[in-house]
Amino acid sequence: MNDPLLKLSHPPIVEAVVDIDCDMPPATDLTALEGPARDLFGKQYPTFRTQFVQEHEIRQEGAAPPKMSVRRGVQALQFFQSDEKQLVQMRTQGFSFNRLAPYSSLDDYLPEIERTWRLFLKLALPVQIRHIRLRYINRILLPTTAGRVELNDYLKLGPRLADEDRLTLVGFLNQHSAAETGTDNRVNIVLTAQTLENDKMPIILDITAFGPGTSEPNDWLSIQTKIQSLRALKNLLFRNTLTDRCLKLFR
Repeated sequence: MNDPLLKLSHPPIVEAVVDIDCDMPPATDLTALEGPARDLFGKQYPTFRTQFVQEHEIRQEGAAPPKMSVRRGVQALQFFQSDEKQLVQMRTQGFSFNRLAPYSSLDDYLPEIERTWRLFLKLALPVQIRHIRLRYINRILLPTTAGRVELNDYLKLGPRLADEDRLTLVGFLNQHSAAETGTDNRVNIVLTAQTLENDKMPIILDITAFGPGTSEPNDWLSIQTKIQSLRALKNLLFRNTLTDRCLKLFR
């Protein structure tokens, strides 16, 4: 990040996620991998949880009463650090690294992402990588005066009222997607307001940058290059959504 305004002492990030979606071997059974995974991840990530998924299916033949069946399976093996601020996930569709606040910089976490990714490779033996996603959820507390905030002071992009004298903004939800010119990267952006907290209006800025990754799971250099490309796109959206005045709230 060359922009000094993006070197934030108190970034508003509440969660950052790196997802690497993979084609897994047909016989992959996360339940069978739980024991070996606990052995590999357990020292740095001692808290373990299983995430389940339920599928409901309704079938009806002719005039017969409909029959419903429920299937429950393991969706992810989750390994948390003791403070539960960081976790690694082995998913049916790949690998995830999650970091909750406080968040410093992606540069600080990349070595651990690589280390845990290589452990995932050893256990899961993915065939190829399909997509890589980088998601950042930011929670920004904007100061208000008499319950109102001038959004133009803090947001370059955002809602506009038809009559600001007669109307007071009490909430909004903006969502859009875009493709980056010159790359195969895409981005989804969600900007929304939450209920006032004392004299602050919480704003959620949720940015997901994603694109196809290298097909070779062992090629960490290509994976990291893709992550950095997505990071640059994410930073571009973050920087061009918030004003300098807003960014100074986090310095």
